[in-house]
Amino acid sequence: MTTVSNVSENARTINVYKPGLFQNRKFISAALKVLLYIGLTIGLLALLLPAFWMVSTSFKEPGTEFAIPIEWLPKEVVWTNYTNLPTYFPVVQYTVNTLILVVGNLIGTLLTASMVAYSFARLRWPGRNWIFGVCLATMMLPGVVTMIPTFIIFKQLGWLNTFMPLIIGSYFGGGAFNIFLIRQFFMTLPMELDEAARIDGATGLIIWSRIVMPLSKPVLATVAIFTFLGHWNDFMGPLIYLNDSRLYPLSVGLNIMYNTYTGYGNAIPMIGPVMAASVLMTLPVIVIFFVGQKYFVRGISTTGMAAR
Repeated sequence: MTTVSNVSENARTINVYKPGLFQNRKFISAALKVLLYIGLTIGLLALLLPAFWMVSTSFKEPGTEFAIPIEWLPKEVVWTNYTNLPTYFPVVQYTVNTLILVVGNLIGTLLTASMVAYSFARLRWPGRNWIFGVCLATMMLPGVVTMIPTFIIFKQLGWLNTFMPLIIGSYFGGGAFNIFLIRQFFMTLPMELDEAARIDGATGLIIWSRIVMPLSKPVLATVAIFTFLGHWNDFMGPLIYLNDSRLYPLSVGLNIMYNTYTGYGNAIPMIGPVMAASVLMTLPVIVIFFVGQKYFVRGISTTGMAAR
């Protein structure tokens, strides 16, 4: 018969199993996090490498851009690629043209997209959901499908070689994606705000402008960033509708500069000035993103949380 003393003595002799290092859950979790961070860091460096080369090349002397081995840092910093940039192409004029297109589209998109989104989100009228579905369905149409019909319409209106074809579309709804994004955010706002305002005699236009819009800064900032990026970097639209070089934006002007000064006819390709122009075109995008990053993240994270 097993006695209590024997049981206790046997228990002391049992070796308690201890998992090995590679079987410890905490160690495995920490190791996976380290590997994840290493992979993300490598991916980030791979993405930043072309941008780093662009900035570095913009300060190199002509003829040293493609030296072997690659000079990641210029031996001597040269500022002439920036100071002489206006001699290669009218950077000021192209910048002004780009700002006209960007500002015109920003105003039209924020104004009309928010109005349409307010109608879909806050008003009740027959066929609202069906028309909203049709609006979303337009996002499935490739741009090349509507390119030729749109070009013919603008040609008949006599708007070719003007800024009108590149701006006027933003004043007719501002795009299905922007309408969807703003509409989803508007639906997160309590309807009691509208009801209280209507009791006080406010019209729909007053509710939209004085109540809904001030509360929607995150999503409006998000749409503004998307619109800015889309039209600042737009190349195909100006290439199709503009023939006068005095109306070209930076995207088209930079392409012309690249083809002119880096072709086979040049004894020494002018890569430095092209990279300097690329840096100047990229800087506003980076500044806009970091300035509006807080609103951008907040607008994306809150959109659609309380859709009805």
